[in-house]
Amino acid sequence: MSDQDKAKKPKKPSRSQLRSASRSFALQALYQWQMNHTSVNEIEAQFAVDHDMSSCDKTYFRELVYGVASKSKALDEQFEVFLDRPLAELDAIELATLRIGTFELVERLDVPYKVAINEGVELAKSFGASESHKYVNGILDKLAQRARREEIAARRNAK
Repeated sequence: MSDQDKAKKPKKPSRSQLRSASRSFALQALYQWQMNHTSVNEIEAQFAVDHDMSSCDKTYFRELVYGVASKSKALDEQFEVFLDRPLAELDAIELATLRIGTFELVERLDVPYKVAINEGVELAKSFGASESHKYVNGILDKLAQRARREEIAARRNAK
């Protein structure tokens, strides 16, 4: 294959790019679930039809959507202590973003804490109000200090 042929062939997305896309779709799906109280099964089916999900990790999308929806109350309890206002006053995008970030910090130990926080910040930047990324960053960082204490300590000791 010539260099010219290689340049024309689209590069396959990396695992992290696929997961980022999954989080983005999951945020949209969870926003819809929160706002319309539609079943997660219906939302998943609708996303499969309405969106080109070839650029995302569909398995991870499904894990996020079903995991967050089924554990939303427990997830809310994890980060609610760090809020400066009642949970009911959170913007729906902030709430969905915090739930995804909390799910990854608490349930998905294979996702490094810095990745969970950074991805939450990026979701808030893309979909949230102008300063919501700072708020999401603060909440997820405080939660990580509690939920991932050992991982954070090990990282500091490695430096």
